[in-house]
Amino acid sequence: MADTATSSSPVSAKLPHFPIAFFAMIMGTSGLTLAWQKATEVLQLPALVSQVMLILVTCLFLVVCLGYALKILRFPEMSLKEFHHPIKISFFPAFSISLLLLSVATLQVSADLSLFLWALGCVMHLGFTLYVITQWIHHPKFQIQHSTPAWFIPVVGNIIVPIAGVTHGFTELSWFFFSIGLVYWLVLKTLIFNRMLFHDPLPEKLLPTLFILIAPPAVGFISYTKLNGGEIDGFARILFYSAMFLVLLLITQLERFRRIPFFLSWWAYSFPLAASSIAIQTMYQKTGSSFLGLLSWVSLMVVSLVIALLLFKTFKAVHSGGVFQPD
Repeated sequence: MADTATSSSPVSAKLPHFPIAFFAMIMGTSGLTLAWQKATEVLQLPALVSQVMLILVTCLFLVVCLGYALKILRFPEMSLKEFHHPIKISFFPAFSISLLLLSVATLQVSADLSLFLWALGCVMHLGFTLYVITQWIHHPKFQIQHSTPAWFIPVVGNIIVPIAGVTHGFTELSWFFFSIGLVYWLVLKTLIFNRMLFHDPLPEKLLPTLFILIAPPAVGFISYTKLNGGEIDGFARILFYSAMFLVLLLITQLERFRRIPFFLSWWAYSFPLAASSIAIQTMYQKTGSSFLGLLSWVSLMVVSLVIALLLFKTFKAVHSGGVFQPD
C-alpha cells in the first residue's frame, strides 16, 4: 500500500524520509526571534521585526508538526526507525525545546499561551530526558562513534526552562530543570571530548554539530541570570566567557566548515549563535561595556545572515527533494 502511494505522489515519496531534524530549524528560527526581541529592548531596534518573525516561526512550526504527524500516521515504521536510531533519537527533544522557546517568544503576546506552551514543553522534555538517558544506560547498541554534540539536545535542553519559568512564578521547578541540564552537560561534554580526542573524528556531515557546544554555557548564562534575579555574579561570568571562548574557537575553524556541502546538520549553527547573541546583549545590558555593545550588533547581524542562508538552502533542498533521501 505504501509503495503504491510512493509511486503515485511526489509528496508520498518524500514523506517516509521527512526528517525529525527539521525541528532543529524551529529551534534556530525561534532563537533568532528571541535575539531580535532582546535587541528591541537592548539596542532599541523596532519591535515589528521580531513580531513578524514570531508569526513566521509559528507558521513554520505548524508546517513541520503537520509534516511529521503525517509521517507518523502513514509511515509509523519509519518514525520508529528514527526514534530508535542512536543519533537521530537526540533530535526528538528538539520538538519540546521548540515549545519552550516559543513559550519565551510569546510572553509579550499572551501570558496564558506562553504558560500553556511552557507547561507542555516541560512535561514532554522531562519525558524525553528520562527516556533517552534510560536508553543510554541500558542498551548495548550505543557505541563511541554514536556520541556527537547532538547528544546535548535532550539533556541540556532542560536549561531553557527557567527563561520563561521564572516569569511564570515556577522558580523551584526552574532550578530543578536547570540543575539537570547543567550537571549532565558537564558529563556529556567530557564524553564528547573523549570521543573527539581519542577516537575517529566526526564525519563531515556531523561537523556542524560542534556549534552545539556553544549552547549550554550561553543558554546557561541567560537562565542563571534569570534565576539570580538579574545579577551578574562570578558563576554567571564563568558561563558567559566559556561560551565566548567556544565561539572564538569555532571561528578559527571557519575554513573547515566552509567546505562542508549542505546538510540539515547545518542548522546546528543557528540556535547556538542565536543564544550567544542573546547572551552578549544581556551582558552588555548589565555591564554597559562599549565593546560588548559593538559585539551585540555584530552577533545579531551574523546570526541573522546565517539563518537567512540556512532558510534559503533548506527551501532549495526541500524543493529538489535533497533532504528527503534515506541515509
